[in-house]
Amino acid sequence: MSNSFENIIQSEKPVLIDFFATWCGPCKMLAPILKEVKDSLGERITILKIDVDKNQALSSKYQVRGVPTMILFQNGKQLWRQSGVLTKEEIIKNIVEKSN
Repeated sequence: MSNSFENIIQSEKPVLIDFFATWCGPCKMLAPILKEVKDSLGERITILKIDVDKNQALSSKYQVRGVPTMILFQNGKQLWRQSGVLTKEEIIKNIVEKSN
């Protein structure tokens, strides 16, 4: 998992990682919002969901303490991170601002 993860975040296209847990209520609220973000931005963004319970090493490496936590990467660099649920507009605004 981690090798492919490292390859994915090296992309020139922004990659938004959603660290989530199946038992997490706010994570369930965030899922449809991220779908709308993807629908709005289309091919300009990659969105990847990472289950923290199944990927504990990765969660630990990126110091994910609470879920949901979103981290935006581009060219292997972390550009932005946020815990909790944001609106579609807030997420898109951060992606566009940070990745240009």
